[in-house]
Amino acid sequence: MGTAGVGWIAAIIIGGLAGWLAEMFMKSNTGILMNILLGIIGAIVANALLGVFGVALTGWIGYLIAGFIGACILIALARAIRR
Repeated sequence: MGTAGVGWIAAIIIGGLAGWLAEMFMKSNTGILMNILLGIIGAIVANALLGVFGVALTGWIGYLIAGFIGACILIALARAIRR
């Protein structure tokens, strides 16, 4: 998060928004705390995956996009493991 240029409070807000967007997109039923966690952890996962390909997302919008992508990946993985 330090390289993204957002602070902890902003990361929680953006993570919650990214998690909520992913929840709506993937049609999952998670709570507010899970949305925040999915968004923040999803951003870390997506930034790591995109870094392998040389793509760097920074700032508020980049963190939101990375959080959304990562949260969708995490929701899909959770669904695959449950089956």
